[in-house]
Amino acid sequence: MAKFTLAHLSDPHLPPLPRPKLRDLAGKRALGYLNWTRNRHKYHRREVLDALVSDMQAQDPDHIAVTGDLVNLALEAEFAPARAWLESVGAPDRVTVIPGNHDAYVRVTAHRFGEVLRHYLDGDDATRAGAAFPYLRRRGPLALISVSSAVPTPPLMATGRLGRGQMDALGRILAQLSEEQAFRVLLIHHPLRSNARAKRLTDSSQLRALLKQHGVELILHGHDHVHSTIWIEGPNGTIPAIGVPSASALAHGRYPAAAYNLFSIERDGEAWRCEQIVRGMGDDLQVQQLQQTRLI
Repeated sequence: MAKFTLAHLSDPHLPPLPRPKLRDLAGKRALGYLNWTRNRHKYHRREVLDALVSDMQAQDPDHIAVTGDLVNLALEAEFAPARAWLESVGAPDRVTVIPGNHDAYVRVTAHRFGEVLRHYLDGDDATRAGAAFPYLRRRGPLALISVSSAVPTPPLMATGRLGRGQMDALGRILAQLSEEQAFRVLLIHHPLRSNARAKRLTDSSQLRALLKQHGVELILHGHDHVHSTIWIEGPNGTIPAIGVPSASALAHGRYPAAAYNLFSIERDGEAWRCEQIVRGMGDDLQVQQLQQTRLI
């Protein structure tokens, strides 16, 4: 079986932010817009994102996973540019995307991500096409399992939740896949562990219990805007859960510059072999290899 290469990027927070109308800046969006104009616009740069994506495409991955936060305030005017950017990354059959909390920032537009980007959210099951979570895509030896932790939250909160319906359906998918020889990758926006109460996945303990029972080979997430590797208990050992910085970020404070992951996956006898390469922006704003690690 030939090697399969999966690229992973997250949290592009597509700049620039369209100028909002006054009526759009009620409640949570007002605080978010203030934060963008005072701080975030200085660090999330389109030229950084474009350089990172160009480098990723030059590596010619077999598939690309984008784990959420394409937009910033979920303004109606943000979704068409998000679709155009995603189309520039790759076709729907080569790119799998899930929403982040910023893509469901407020209740009034929480459904728009799924409507505008629906072809990037189609599972292999045609009866569940278009933003029905969880959904399953098989690509080469991979089984990509996508869930949505994106829910509207009150101001100053960025928590996520899967909910009972997704959790039950995910359990059924994982039970089915446990009988197959597939490299199972779970895509989720929020990390499974967080020290920040306002940014946590509120039903993380239930998800970790499912993974302990059924297992996957790899978990990919975003949200924290940092390089991250934690290990989650599975039925036959630990599972690597990998986070990545924002794909558009300049280094600032404790947050590193933009980066993406490349996973090289192949069958090794009766087991799997998975190596991770991290590529990201150096101090000279050129993309370079930062790290190479064997995960499995």
